[in-house]
Amino acid sequence: MASPASATQLTCLHSNGDGETSIPPATSSNDLRPTTPRRQLLVLISSFLTICITIGLNQSYGVFQSYYTSSSQTILPISTSSSALTAFIGTLGSGLTWSGSIFINPILARLDERGTKFLCVAGVLCMSLGLGLASLCMQVYQLLLTQGLLYGIGSSLLYFPILSVAPEYFAAHRGSAMGFILSGAGIGGLVFSPIVRALIAAIGPRWTLRVLAFLVTALGLPIAVTAAPSRFVGRRQTHIDIKLATKPSFLLSVGAGFLQAGGNGLPLTFLAEYSVVLGYSAGFGATLLAVSNGVNSISRVMTGFAGDRFGRQNTLILTVVLCVVSVVAFWGGSVNGGSKGLWVGFVVLYGVTGGGYNALFPTTVAEVFGLQAYASVNGFIYFVRGLGTMFGSPIGGKILGESRLANYRNVVVFDAALLAGATFCVVGVRCYDAIDKRDWKWKA
Repeated sequence: MASPASATQLTCLHSNGDGETSIPPATSSNDLRPTTPRRQLLVLISSFLTICITIGLNQSYGVFQSYYTSSSQTILPISTSSSALTAFIGTLGSGLTWSGSIFINPILARLDERGTKFLCVAGVLCMSLGLGLASLCMQVYQLLLTQGLLYGIGSSLLYFPILSVAPEYFAAHRGSAMGFILSGAGIGGLVFSPIVRALIAAIGPRWTLRVLAFLVTALGLPIAVTAAPSRFVGRRQTHIDIKLATKPSFLLSVGAGFLQAGGNGLPLTFLAEYSVVLGYSAGFGATLLAVSNGVNSISRVMTGFAGDRFGRQNTLILTVVLCVVSVVAFWGGSVNGGSKGLWVGFVVLYGVTGGGYNALFPTTVAEVFGLQAYASVNGFIYFVRGLGTMFGSPIGGKILGESRLANYRNVVVFDAALLAGATFCVVGVRCYDAIDKRDWKWKA
């Protein structure tokens, strides 16, 4: 029977899926099942590929965004293909990938290993169905329901069972391992962006969506049926109690997650579209998006190494600060002067710095709140990050209005404000973490 205190607890992520409620939560690394190098390699590969076909594919949506708002598009009525509405298709998919945790994790808590694999398979099929049905759409709301909602739900069903257990399989080199895993977002974007652009030019948007549906099925099903279980012997903590929820470090982490997610995805959504406004071809815009994702993937790996050596929170702060600098100095400078050189510089620099938060965020959660609380805290913050993702790009599209060079000034200011707020929050987490632990360390 639940204790009276449970009435004040916030349900979040998931347990090890054993379905038992009488086993007390595990409290230390001694409660972890042993693992093997082979299992660690499997976790690395499956988690990396999961990121590729969920976050990576989402990060290539800018190619669809550029197409849906172009005068040559053949899917939507011209009167409905505004930047704000079409941007929401992509951000709904990526936002649900993260925010779906608040619905999926209570289900995971009641499933055994076989049930978890079934959930992953259902996610893959849901993603494929969403993309396949999108190929039949003729209105924005239909794309919102398929390429946005249905794909996003499926993506979340695959993402969380795989990624929530990944940090448990690594200790000393957790930052490096997670950096490699999360580099899948950049690699996925690097691969999918030119593929989507080439397919749209060769076979049209509808068959492009059908090909993507097939690729997701072919890559996703092997991942789903080999999903690794949690290493915890007993139940992991599945809630955030009021004491933790009111800690400044937790509240600032939530704020950072929301603001950074809103600001981080906005340039990627409009990258291809803005490139066309500057005078580049749509094909070159897709190439720049691929370059940004490629640099981003390398940066995530290197950021993981740097975090292990110089402190994960220190490195996290540096990357977010550099994101603000790149947006203000390079993207803002490009808008003010119409400079293509500054824009290409922004694409590269933002690719380097933009992945830092995403690569280090999971490891800093485990560091600040403990590995045992990782599942619950990470799940709740990812829910908030999903809301931030669905907030940033659509509002940016509304601010933009008609896609003209001068109109991007306010979009740059909005993006810089979001990322500056995230910077303030991560600095606050760094300070309050030291206060909570009563131990300031320069390497943290």
